[in-house]
Amino acid sequence: MDLSIFFAGTAGSTPSARRGLPALLVRRGGEKLLFDCGEGTQRQLVRSIGLVDVDAIFITHFHADHWLGLPGMLKSLALRERSAPLTVYGPPGLGELVASMRAAFGRLPYKLSLAELRPADAVQGDGYKVAAIPVRHKGASYGYALVEDPRPGHLDPEVARQLGVTPGPDFGRLQRGEAVGGVRPEQVMGPEREGRKIVLSGDTAFCETLAVAAHEADVLVHEATFLDAEALRAGETNHSTARQAAELARDAQVRLLALTHLSSRYAGGEIRDEARAIFPETVVPRDFDTVEVPFPERGRATVLSWAERQARERADDGEGGGARAPASSQEPVIAEAQTEAVTSS
Repeated sequence: MDLSIFFAGTAGSTPSARRGLPALLVRRGGEKLLFDCGEGTQRQLVRSIGLVDVDAIFITHFHADHWLGLPGMLKSLALRERSAPLTVYGPPGLGELVASMRAAFGRLPYKLSLAELRPADAVQGDGYKVAAIPVRHKGASYGYALVEDPRPGHLDPEVARQLGVTPGPDFGRLQRGEAVGGVRPEQVMGPEREGRKIVLSGDTAFCETLAVAAHEADVLVHEATFLDAEALRAGETNHSTARQAAELARDAQVRLLALTHLSSRYAGGEIRDEARAIFPETVVPRDFDTVEVPFPERGRATVLSWAERQARERADDGEGGGARAPASSQEPVIAEAQTEAVTSS
């Protein structure tokens, strides 16, 4: 199953000419989870992969650069005649925040639920969970960890044959945990394999809880608002420097560190260089870059730039004999919204 992180916005506090405000789209198979929704998020999506129907939205905290795009996103989904329910998750106070936006997005044709998470609460998905990690920032603030369930071990076909199991559907039954003709799965299956783990820091100063949650993560997406020369300023504002993020990644033994939430005073190269001096497996994604996260036995997570992604899609279209329309032309015709009441929980 594919797992990836699309960086819709990588700036911090204010947008720059090249970076939008915070928004990450995590795709796992057919599911799409949006983490933060800064001002302009829907425009960033329209300019790149299209305005996708997200399955859930997770807000890290209530500073405006992390949620100001939410009312527009909710309204646009309504104008597209969305009917599937949508849940927005966030720290305590989420209900009050969304209530203050209600005049902006009005009635919605879909059920909107709000879930205020407590520290360490976990949202269970199909084969994974998303856990709230309390971090060090002003007000109630969370990072999030997406952790997949363990996977079955490898089936040993030779042992299975020796025990009288016929190759074919019976092998599949054993892999699904079913007994076949008296042969139990544990007789032919290797040890469980770990699922993948992605950890998103949100805005935070150095935080031991985050370091524990990030232990051996496949990808840690960590804010790096400042260089180490501004460490005092970072501490005063409860943000992190590139060096601090790299030290946490090194100590937590993560496989890849992706730095985001950059101040507009930096281009990105200086942030990358400072972090790589501590933790070489560091990248600084640009807007519209993607980090692809394979299963560990298939290699490390890698960055796919927007240009590389477009080239790959053009090549795929060439093989299929068709031409891909730009994302902006894939938008459905916007129809007038229905008027059913929003449901909150």
